[in-house]
Amino acid sequence: MYSAIVFDLDGVLIESHSSWERLHEYFGADEEKRKDSYDILQLMEKVTKEKAKLWGKSLIGFGQYRYKSPATGREVDWFKIGFSPRKANFSLHLIFDAKKHEGPLKKLGKNKMSVGCLYITKLLDVDMKVLEELIHVAYNSKGE
Repeated sequence: MYSAIVFDLDGVLIESHSSWERLHEYFGADEEKRKDSYDILQLMEKVTKEKAKLWGKSLIGFGQYRYKSPATGREVDWFKIGFSPRKANFSLHLIFDAKKHEGPLKKLGKNKMSVGCLYITKLLDVDMKVLEELIHVAYNSKGE
């Protein structure tokens, strides 16, 4: 089980037993979903060498950058990569050019890809080495 986590709640970092309990609740009651959530968290932390931060109420992110909307010009701080353990599946927020990485996406296993998000139902459905490679690509890319 994961031993230490950092939350970013309204800009305040919290490392405590209560934040650990909150994450445990957030990951839900289903034991497989909870285990997969912790495994994704640890994998992303390993690749990024960053602590996990809770962004808002439903996203766990790693790293940070200043995002500027091409449509409005509005700027916000956002995470480089992240995930959300949703009821139906995991939404992994990985921004990279899917066409350039078709090979690994095909080797990954059961997944769906949309703009900036990779959806998987459970980790048993995917090749963890390929997932680690895609996380690395997304963390180190600028959408390429």
